[in-house]
Amino acid sequence: MAFDRITVDPLRMGGEPCIRSSRLTVRRVLHALAAYPDRAELRREYPELDEEDIRQSLGFAATMLDDRVLEVKPA
Repeated sequence: MAFDRITVDPLRMGGEPCIRSSRLTVRRVLHALAAYPDRAELRREYPELDEEDIRQSLGFAATMLDDRVLEVKPA
């Protein structure tokens, strides 16, 4: 997956990944998605976001997670 809308600049927002060189961080987008599960409401709050921004934010966050399988022992 290409993340051409996710930018990182050490001089902007402390180097956090941002949407299209804006001051809107991927972290903020993820928090907004949790707070506004209704995309129409999310769009009213953040009109500068479009669906591709949201999709890439989710994909970028997913790639940052360690994908490990943990063995669960029965209790």
